[in-house]
Amino acid sequence: MTGQQENQLIVVAMYHFVGLDDFEEMKPPLQDLCIANGLMGTILLAREGLNGTIAGPREGIDTLLDYLRADTRFKTLRYKESYTDKPPFRRMKVRLKREIVTMGVPDTDPGALCGERVDAKRWNELIQEPDVLTIDTRNEYEVDIGTFENAISPGTETFREFPKFVDNELDPQKHRKVAMFCTGGIRCEKATNYLMKQGFEEVYHLDGGILKYLETVDKEESLWRGECFVFDDRVAVDENLAPGSYAQCYACRRPLSEADRDSPLYEIGVSCPNCHGKHSAVKIAGLKERQRQIDMAKRREAKDS
Repeated sequence: MTGQQENQLIVVAMYHFVGLDDFEEMKPPLQDLCIANGLMGTILLAREGLNGTIAGPREGIDTLLDYLRADTRFKTLRYKESYTDKPPFRRMKVRLKREIVTMGVPDTDPGALCGERVDAKRWNELIQEPDVLTIDTRNEYEVDIGTFENAISPGTETFREFPKFVDNELDPQKHRKVAMFCTGGIRCEKATNYLMKQGFEEVYHLDGGILKYLETVDKEESLWRGECFVFDDRVAVDENLAPGSYAQCYACRRPLSEADRDSPLYEIGVSCPNCHGKHSAVKIAGLKERQRQIDMAKRREAKDS
């Protein structure tokens, strides 16, 4: 747990499931407001709600949150804050989508049916109960760098694969108490909806996700192990919600440890031990050119500073 230091940017992860019949009309004023207030990041709008991560100064963040909460549909908007010394995004985008988090199951409505929310302070007690199955609903590359003690991974590459994992590996007669978690809570809302429709009766999820847990629970009491993957240039955050130790492979998007970056198979911007030899010659050429442009831009910035 930590607070904002002087000159740090605030990073806000937020989401809200609510019917937005006018989501297409919402895009232009929302985009303009974010740009006018020096914010960067991505906000997704869909008929089912809003999901986004944005970064900027305190005043700009507060202006955006006030703007959203002035709409009665967002009065209970959920968000988590963390901090960074460097901008984690390069631009501001408001995008229109079919789903704000893609599971690919029609008629999923967490607002109508959802598992029981468990706050961060109660979470430790729940997942240590012997009859509780704890599931990390995130993808395998996220789980690999950090998760809760005794949690199982569905081994998915994308969230679209999660329903198949449930159908193949879980049984409502055998797994009577299921507790799930994800980065910020949004995937779990859809995941619990799916489980309950399949007949699972006692379904719980970590309210606010891993980020809220790290913000709330003292390190001495924490059952979290490792770092938490985030979808921005920080790549991961540590137990203090500060930028972690991982970099990212821009060829396959996997998080890279220091050992990965020391590998002879690692070429910045082009390949890593996870994807070396898997890209076509055309893609490799494009990745090399992209990295060349990035290096040139950095040299210009260094020369001008």
